[in-house]
Amino acid sequence: MDSSIHKPKSLFFIFLLLISTNLLTFFFSSTSCSPSCSPLLLTTTTSTPSIDVDLPSEFLSFTSGQLLPFGHNPNFDSDTIYPPVGRACTLFPDDLRRYMSYQVNGLCPDDELLAQKLLLRGCEPLPRRRCRPAAPPHYAQPHPLPTSLWSTPSDSSVVWTAYTCKNYTCLIDRKKTQKGFDDCKDCFDLDGRERSRWTATGTTRGSLDFTIDEVLTTREPGTIRIGLDIGGGVATFAVRMMERNITIVTTSINLNGPFNNFIAARGVVPLYISISQRLPFFDNTLDIVHSMHVLSNWIPTTLMHFLVFDVYRVLRPGGLFWVDHFFCVEEQLENVYAPLIRSVGFNELKWVVGKKLDRGAELREVYLSALLEKPLNNS
Repeated sequence: MDSSIHKPKSLFFIFLLLISTNLLTFFFSSTSCSPSCSPLLLTTTTSTPSIDVDLPSEFLSFTSGQLLPFGHNPNFDSDTIYPPVGRACTLFPDDLRRYMSYQVNGLCPDDELLAQKLLLRGCEPLPRRRCRPAAPPHYAQPHPLPTSLWSTPSDSSVVWTAYTCKNYTCLIDRKKTQKGFDDCKDCFDLDGRERSRWTATGTTRGSLDFTIDEVLTTREPGTIRIGLDIGGGVATFAVRMMERNITIVTTSINLNGPFNNFIAARGVVPLYISISQRLPFFDNTLDIVHSMHVLSNWIPTTLMHFLVFDVYRVLRPGGLFWVDHFFCVEEQLENVYAPLIRSVGFNELKWVVGKKLDRGAELREVYLSALLEKPLNNS
C-alpha cells in the first residue's frame, strides 16, 4: 500500500528533475559561449539543420565574432562584430575547404573558377582571405580616358589561367571560330555590334530596341545621374551613359572571360556579384536600373520576384527600370512574368513584345522590352 501511494510522487519528482536538468544544461550551454563563438555553429531549433563543425580554420577565424576594441557600440547594439558571409558557404564544405586552404600572409591559390563556383552556389559574399591574389607578371597600365572607353586592353592586364582563351584576340574572334555557347560571345569586339548598341537612330515605332537618348527624354534633363546595369557584359551601356555624364555601375560574372577586368580597363566600375545577392545600395537612391538578357526564364520564379522588388527598392521615386530584351516562351510571359512584373507596382511608360526567332519560330519565344517607372507618390 505504501509503495502504491508513493510511486506517483516519485515519478513526478523524477519528471521535475529531468526538466530542471535540461533547463540548466540549456542555460549553461547558451551562456558559456564567449563572444568569439561563431553564430554559424549554433542550432536554434530542431527544424534547422546542424552545421558541419569540421570547417576550415581560416573560415572560422573570419566568421567568428570579434570583440570591439572600445566595448559596446550603440550602432551595432553589441560589443561584438560578425563579418558577413553567405549562408550557403557551409553547404559545400569540400569546396569551401579548398578555397580557405592557403598560407596566411602568402600568395592565394590560383582558383578563380573555384571562387566563382562557390559564389554562384550562394556562397556570397565569399569569405575574406588573408593572402595576395595572383597578378599578371608584366602588368600593363590601362589606356587613359577617353581612349580607354573604346580600346581593347593589353593582354598583360589579365591572369588568363581560368579561361579557354588566353588573350583578347581569341575572345574577339571566338564568335567566328568557336562553336557552342559562351556568354556574350561577340561583345569583346568593340568594333563590332557593341559600337552601335543603344544608339541606332530611326528605330520604328514599337521597336524592341530602345535607344538611350529615347529613354533619357522621359525625364527632365540632368535628373538621370547614377544607376546600375545588371549583367552588363563588357559595360558598353555604362560607357554610353558615361559619354552622357551619367555614372553606371555594372554587375558581371567572369563566365569564361575576364569581364570584370575588361570593364575596369575601359574606365567604368565593375561589381562582381550574382543576380541572387541583395543589391548593395540603399533604398530610394538610384535614378535608373537597366538589365539586358540576363533576366530571362532561366531564373526561378520566386527568385525573379525578389529580384524585381529589390530593383524597386533601390530606385528613387520617379526612377526608371529598363527591362531590355527579357526573353521567355510566349505563354510564360502571359501567365507568369507579365503578372509578376506588374504586381510590383511600377508605372508602365513603354511595354513592347516581339518574337524571338534566332532559335526557330516553333519554340514560340518572345522578347519583352519595357520602360517602367517607380511611382513618385505612394511608392
